[in-house]
Amino acid sequence: MKAGIIGTGHYVPEQVVTNHDLEKIVDTSDEWIRTRTGIEERRIAPDDVDTSDMAYHAAVQAIDEANLTAEDIDMILVATVTPDMGFPSVACQLQARLGARQIAAMDISAACSGFIYGVVTAKQFIEANVHQNILVVGVEKLSKITDWSDRNTSVLFGDGAGAAIVGSVSEERGILAHELGADGSGIPHLHQTEEDFIYMNGREVFKFAVRQMGDSSLNVVKKAGLTKDDVDYLIPHQANIRIMEAARENLDIPVEKMSKSVHKYGNTSAASIPIALSEDVKAGKIKDNDVTVLVGFGGGLTWGAIALRWGK
Repeated sequence: MKAGIIGTGHYVPEQVVTNHDLEKIVDTSDEWIRTRTGIEERRIAPDDVDTSDMAYHAAVQAIDEANLTAEDIDMILVATVTPDMGFPSVACQLQARLGARQIAAMDISAACSGFIYGVVTAKQFIEANVHQNILVVGVEKLSKITDWSDRNTSVLFGDGAGAAIVGSVSEERGILAHELGADGSGIPHLHQTEEDFIYMNGREVFKFAVRQMGDSSLNVVKKAGLTKDDVDYLIPHQANIRIMEAARENLDIPVEKMSKSVHKYGNTSAASIPIALSEDVKAGKIKDNDVTVLVGFGGGLTWGAIALRWGK
C-alpha cells in the first residue's frame, strides 16, 4: 500500500482583521507588519465559533472531495494547540459531529508542525494496511491565546482549519519521503505562558526557522531520490514571508511555484499548511504527478517535511 492525499478542505472565519485595524489597538503600522512578515490581514473567529466548529467545516469538504462519507473514515487525527477544552479531544468531538463510526480519534500537539506530524502518522496506518481512509485536520483558534496588547505577537496570528484525507494511492504517487524532528531545548523561545498567551522570541525563532525549513526541504527531496530540479511546488508553513522565501531559495524554486497565503490569513499554526494545500489544489496550482514539498516548523521546537507526488 502507498499512502497519499486523496481529498482536501479548508475553512476560515468571515471576520477580517486588517493591519490598519491593529494600528488602533497596538503601537504598530501596516507598513511595519507587511515589510517584516508579509501579513496584510488575518481571520478571527467569533466567540461562538470554536476550534471543533472550524475543524468540522474543513473535514466535511475534504471527505466530499475524496468522494467518501463519514462512515468511510477509519481514524481521525486533529493537530491543534488550541482545543475547545482540556479534554475530550477535538478529534472525539469531530467524530461525534460527523457521525463517523466508533473509530480511533486523537489530537496531536506539535504546534505549527502538527499537520505534517498527522499526515506522517496516518501514512503508517495506511501503508501497514490497518486503515484505508484517515482524516487529518490542522486547526487553530489562536485568537483566544493571543495577547492583543503585545505588538510583537498580536500582528502575527489568525484562525482557521485545513483538512486532508490520507488514503491508498497508486505505487508511483503519494508520500515519497518524510522527516520529523524536535528540539525541546528551544522551548523558551516559543511557548504558552502561565497567563495562557503566546510568547515568542522572534529573533531566535527566525534563525531556527530559516535554517530548519531549508534543511528539511532538501532532506526529504534527497530521501525521495530526487533533486531540487524535480520539485514542482513548495508549500511552506505560512508564518513569515522572509522565512518562506529562504526555504524557496534553498530549493531554487521560482516564486510562482511557492504557495502564498500568509498575506490573507497570517500564521494559523497547524492549519497553515493544509489551508494553503486545499486552496492551491482547488485553484489548479498543483497538478497530477507534481512533486510537492510540504514543510513546517513550530513550538517545541518542532519541524516536519514531506515530499509527495500528487495524484491517486
